[in-house]
Amino acid sequence: MEELHATMAELEAVLKATRFVGPYGFRVLSCAPGVCELELPFQPSLERPGGIINGIALMGAADVAMWLAIMTLRGTGEQWVTADLKTAFLKSGRSEDVVCTARVLKLGARSAYGTAECRASGADLLTHHVVTYHLAG
Repeated sequence: MEELHATMAELEAVLKATRFVGPYGFRVLSCAPGVCELELPFQPSLERPGGIINGIALMGAADVAMWLAIMTLRGTGEQWVTADLKTAFLKSGRSEDVVCTARVLKLGARSAYGTAECRASGADLLTHHVVTYHLAG
């Protein structure tokens, strides 16, 4: 069994110290080796015309959840960056919190590959993401 290299408290500290994620209000709900479950709390500022949650916020949740999932396997000291993010928008979310779960499927020395799914508070699948990360440097 794989060992957890970053705790929920450490992942929350990363979120708190990372300015670009501040406006989203992300919160770590759970983590396990190679997995991170992240909450995107609903805010009216996330709505696009028509009252649906904007795609940028959902893609951001998937990206950050994967970033943190990698940290559960490698710790918080390395700098990993997004290399590729493919998104399928499956259903609109409206005025509700979103939970995004990322899973690392393959972790190499310098790259990571995985998936993420964003679900509405009512459990409807909103998005599916395929994500590739690279170790910076």
